[in-house]
Formats: sequence, C-alpha cells, structure tokens
Amino acid sequence: MDKENILLDVKNLSVAFGDRTVVENVSYTLQRGRTLGIVGESGSGKSVSSLALMGLLPKQATVSGSARLGDTELLSLDEEGFRGIRGRRISMIFQEPMTSLNPVQKCGAQVLEMMRGERSKVKGEREQVIELFKEVLLPRPEKIFDSYPHEISGGQKQRVMIAMALINHPDIIIADEPTTALDVTVQKTILELLKSLQSKYGTSIIFITHDLGVISQIADDILVMYRGKAMEQGPADKILHTPQEPYTQGLLACRPPLDSRPRRLPTVEEYLSGDRKEKDGQQPDTSAPISTPRTPLIEVRNLSVTYTLKKSLFGHPLQTLKGVDGASFDIMEGETMGLVGESGCGKTTLGRALLRLIDHSDGSVSYRGRALDTLSGSEMRALRPKLQIIFQDPYSSLNPRLTIGEAIAEPLRVHKGERLKVNCGRRPCGAKGERERVLELMEQVGLQADWYNRYPHELSGGQRQRVCIARALILQPELVICDESVSALDVSVQAQVLNLLNDLKEQYRFTYLFITHDLSVVHYMADRIMVMQKGKIVESGTPDDLFHHPQTAYTRTLLEAIPRIN
Repeated sequence: MDKENILLDVKNLSVAFGDRTVVENVSYTLQRGRTLGIVGESGSGKSVSSLALMGLLPKQATVSGSARLGDTELLSLDEEGFRGIRGRRISMIFQEPMTSLNPVQKCGAQVLEMMRGERSKVKGEREQVIELFKEVLLPRPEKIFDSYPHEISGGQKQRVMIAMALINHPDIIIADEPTTALDVTVQKTILELLKSLQSKYGTSIIFITHDLGVISQIADDILVMYRGKAMEQGPADKILHTPQEPYTQGLLACRPPLDSRPRRLPTVEEYLSGDRKEKDGQQPDTSAPISTPRTPLIEVRNLSVTYTLKKSLFGHPLQTLKGVDGASFDIMEGETMGLVGESGCGKTTLGRALLRLIDHSDGSVSYRGRALDTLSGSEMRALRPKLQIIFQDPYSSLNPRLTIGEAIAEPLRVHKGERLKVNCGRRPCGAKGERERVLELMEQVGLQADWYNRYPHELSGGQRQRVCIARALILQPELVICDESVSALDVSVQAQVLNLLNDLKEQYRFTYLFITHDLSVVHYMADRIMVMQKGKIVESGTPDDLFHHPQTAYTRTLLEAIPRIN
C-alpha cells in the first residue's frame, strides 16, 4: 500500500446508541483516486460508519476512534467544523433520491444551494450547473434545471444527486446504495458514470451496497461488514474470488446464478452455522417447466390500459398514454410466469389490470374461461380470494395499526362469505380456528408464533415481506402476482424469500406471475419469461431461450447490463 497516497485513514471507529454498539473497531484506508466498496446486509453498520465521517449521526450517538482526512481529524470536529467539510471535501449520494431531494424546490436550485453554501450569488453559476448536468448525462439539462423532482425519473433524480455531490469537486464521494432500486440498465449507466467522473476529477469513492455483483463492477478494494464489525477486507479480486470468511462466501453464493438453476439457493445462515450442504446443482430442478399437460389459468387477449394525461374543458381526452398496449398471453396452471422490463414499461399496470384493480380500455382477461370484465361487483368479490398480489413495498402495504396476526387474518374477515371454502382442517373458521390457521401459516413462512402481537415496525424488511406473503396465501389462492416482491431485500434475505416462494408453490400448486427488473432472479424463478418494453410484450420464451438466444436488441441490452462477477 502506498502510504503517501492515503487520503482517508480510519482507525478503530466505533459508534454506539446508548448501550448498543452498532459499529465496533472498524479500520480501513482510502487511497486517492480509488474506490472502496463497503458490503454487508442491512443493519451491518455500513451507512452508520459513513455518516459518522460527515457528522450526520443524531446527538445521542457516541462516536470513538480516529478518522483522518489529510491533516483533519474528522471525529473531533464540531458542527461548524463539519459545515466546512460537507459538500466541499466529502459529499454523499444518498440511497433514495426522492426523499433526499426537496420536493418543493427545483432541481437546479438545489444544486445551486450546494454550490453557494454561505456565499452570495456568483455570476455564471446557472451555466456551471447546466454544464455539470450535461456531464452526468441528464437529457434536456436546461429543462431539468427548472423541473421539480417529481417531474423526472428515478435514474434522472439519481443523476441530480450525483451532480450535487460533484459541484464543489470534493476529495471523497460517499455513495450509499445509489443503485439499489434502479433497473439494471440504469444501474449500469450510473456505475459507468461514476467511474468516468472519478477518472476525470481524481475523486475517491466509498461505495456502499449489499450486492457483491454491483461492487465487482466499480470497487478497487472491498471491506465486508457484519453486525458492526469488519469481517474481511482487501483488493476486490481477492475478496471476490478467494474469500476467507464464511459470511463473505455466503454473500457470494446466495446470488441467483446465471449459468445454472439449482434446486435451492444457499443462504448466509448455512455458511455461518457450518450447515451448508454440498452444491445441489445436480439435483432435479424444481423451477424447470412442468412436463405434464396443463390448462390455461389466465388468458389475456389484446389487453390495453390507457391513461388520460390531459382533458378538455368538457372532460374529453386530449392526450393519452398507453400503459399496456395490446398484450396477449396465457399463464398455465401451476407455472411461474416471469415478467421483466425497465421501470415505466407497464409491468405493474399489467399485473393490476389482470386482477381488475385498475380498468383496462380494450381487450379481455379470462380466469378459467370466465371473462373478468363481465363479472358483477359481487361476483368479482367472490373470486378475489383466488387472485392475490404481493406488493413491492411491504412496509407501506401493511397497516401500521394492525398487529402481524391481525394483518394476516384480515383477508379471512373481509371475505366472510368465502371463508367456508378455505381449508381450515377440521376446525371451524371461527375466531379460534382463524388464529390457529394464522399461526400455522406464520410457521410455514418462517415467522415465530410469539410475533403474532408485534407491529410491522418491529420487524425487519425480510420479515415484513414474509407477513405480506402469508397474508396473500391465507385464502389459498390459485394465482399470486409477486410485484417486485424481493427487489428491495438484501441478497441473503432475497435467497430465503425465493426459496420460500418455491417451497409454497410446490406444496400448494400455486401459479405465480413474477414481476421484476432483476433478470438473475427471474432466470432462477420462472418457467417462462415475458419481456416488456413501452407497454408491449416484445419477446417471450423459456429462461434458457431468452438468456442464450435473445431475439430482440432490447432483451440483449437488458442481459448485457446484468452485473456479473467475472
């Protein structure tokens, strides 16, 4: 290591909240012009350790150790001292740009605010920001300068955040999960952008993520954290190809592979406990298409969903947008149909139109030969127990005032007239039988029985997602739509949830429509895959056909953007 080139030297950094230590004796160095990747699951201390470097932790936090930026000891600075550091010597790109950007202030004004600091207006500053918007590859930079955050896409908001971080040419940029919720194509663009800007300005980067595939695309060095401790660190090639710690080995193994479809995904817990079984790639593939004859469960013909963007004075549509444009396909009973595409392509709209959660403007959807748009309201309510959805964000889709047990039992209470059809064993589906059914299902999805009276905020993201899965399955549906249901989860939790969904499918013969932008996940889960672009189904086929013989340029672009560990 070139000691003369060390920009940031962190020694024995510890952070505690009361008697709980969340970061313990973490040490690392960051060299000038290089990228350090900090990897670990949620709660491992990645973000907290970086927030400590910028003085952004709450006042009740106790910080100890040393973090020297050149001649400046960061951990001994007061608030006034940090104001001279933030945005000038160290900048941060936060994980969620929508909550990080001020919704009532235009994008250009927010970058100007970062540029000015306590200075008065500088001549030509608007032109400087627009020029920087061009550097971060924002389309129509003049228009985005005068746009509010809600008027631009997620990828564009992230580019505005990058521009804010770069405007004062800092020594270090801390990128905290900047690509987690982005499509693979947008993610690839953001990573390439950061690397090109780093090359141009010589900036050092601390890149925080839970995905080792992403970190392999950008990091020179890697620090692996687990429960507040540094488990392993070193050059990226060494960590990715010859990891020494079981935790690192588990993180690498639980990513869905692209070259095979194992029966089950390994989990981090198996590596930590030493219970990992031999690689089971030779075992029968439970995800493989079923060879026995099947009948269509859902038939979709020329389905279109049209949104009205602008109306006349008398309510007539003047400008419309087709969210779904002439989609036709069948979902066979007992299969997992994957649906992939970039954000805004119409995936979620299509999924909700299948359940009549939104109206379609043209075409038809049939369930077991019954056209859903011909059913009355009472007939559709009677059918709803058979058609369920698991939403993307488990926190916002759960009522914070209901306990976990109440949330899972709620569908039974809503569908009172239908619950006699639900298999509750030999017990009546009354209050007692209802609780027993909920507890039984909680056990099946990996939730502890004593969590019945806990509230959503008391559980982790992965546990909340299991609650949403149990709630969707309590009525024993035939079709379950999984709408980006694992996209926000750590790779380790994601592996557990994917294994769970496959186990439940095998046990209950569910049919899944699996919506995602993650092609590695859909390759592992799906029997067939549909690719969607701008509201249209542009290609469909088996995972092997799509991945090895893509027919459209769009599918090839999606495949090329998947982060791979070479």
